Order: sequence, then C-alpha cells, then structure tokens
Amino acid sequence: MITSVTPAQVQAPPQDTLLREAAQELEATFLAEMLDAAGLGKSRESFGGGAGEDQFGSFLVQEQARQITKSGGIGLAESIFAALKARNGDE
Repeated sequence: MITSVTPAQVQAPPQDTLLREAAQELEATFLAEMLDAAGLGKSRESFGGGAGEDQFGSFLVQEQARQITKSGGIGLAESIFAALKARNGDE
C-alpha cells in the first residue's frame, strides 16, 4: 500500500484517506502494467539473472510503479480520487 501523505491529507476525513489510497494503488497497478508492456523487468539475452529474474521481475516492476506513484505519479490517482469522491457525493 502506498502511504505518502500530502499536506491536504493531514486533515482529510478517514473516508478520503481510504479513497486516495485506493486511487494510488490503482495508478500503481496501471503503471506496472505499462512498465511491463515496455519490457521493464524482462530478463536480458546475455548475463541475465536467469530463472530468478524471470520469477521476481514482476515484483520489481510493481515496486517501481509504486515509487513513481508515491513521488507524484502521472496524475491518474488524483483523477480517480475525484471520480470516487464524486460517486460518493462528497464533491
């Protein structure tokens, strides 16, 4: 779970915090899929990590995606958060 806290979140109600965390996790999952499609985490032709790299590469990609999201991401989490909040009637 991504737990970066912005100043706007300090006084956020618990529901907003849960919605924001869900939105950030969804953005991280999306980014992980995009990084995976781009070939990040795939073993290299020569001097690769072998079977271990193939098995654990997805964990590396997922963590890299979480770090991208934690440091600001691509703005997808904020859009998702706003949509979730509007769906709850908390605009």
